[in-house]
Amino acid sequence: MNIQFKKGILEYCVLSILKGKDCYGYELVNDISMHMAISEGTIYPLLRRLKNDQLVSTYLQESSDGPPRKYYKLTQDGIAMQAKYNDEWLDFQRSVNNICKPIKED
Repeated sequence: MNIQFKKGILEYCVLSILKGKDCYGYELVNDISMHMAISEGTIYPLLRRLKNDQLVSTYLQESSDGPPRKYYKLTQDGIAMQAKYNDEWLDFQRSVNNICKPIKED
């Protein structure tokens, strides 16, 4: 997949996953990696920026597998931003689909 496509849509993907459940960083990487190739190094700077922008908050939760994990949770601003991205994505998708209609081969 084109790296620019992923770069542009990754924030929306993270916010959308967090809309459904709180996650720790590695869990987000695994969830997204099931659909597209990404590295951990891509997600953590994004999560830091989302926290600085107050779109997510964090909390620690004990883990049976080791030290406590830092979980990410959408804030009210994050919920609003995810909804905005969702509307923008649907509009963008419709526009691209109107331009790039598949050509039938004979």
